[in-house]
Amino acid sequence: MDRLAPGMFLLAALLCAVPAHAASYPVSGRWTYNYSSEKGPAKQCGARRMEFRGERRFDTGGGVPDYRNVSIQRAGREYRIVDEFFTGQTRGQVSYTLRMIDADHIELALATGAIIRLRRCA
Repeated sequence: MDRLAPGMFLLAALLCAVPAHAASYPVSGRWTYNYSSEKGPAKQCGARRMEFRGERRFDTGGGVPDYRNVSIQRAGREYRIVDEFFTGQTRGQVSYTLRMIDADHIELALATGAIIRLRRCA
């Protein structure tokens, strides 16, 4: 009883070494900045778009093209999200609230007060 079974110490050490993974985003796929208030999904996504893929977010509409999720907290139809980024020169974090308007529209409220409205691409 006082001793761990052989291999249990190794298993415990391996489990401690495994990095924690953030949750996947509450939405997936490509979303366009263009005509974001029109009904239904956009037939064409266009050059300015955001893509949610698992724990990563890609954005062609701003200065940082690639984000990795750090945390997601659900609050009803809203999600408080923290992402991290690294541009080669700068490492940082950005926090925002993602609100699901309907199946084809989402809104990102940035900590700066800016609102980004996106429309799902078909």
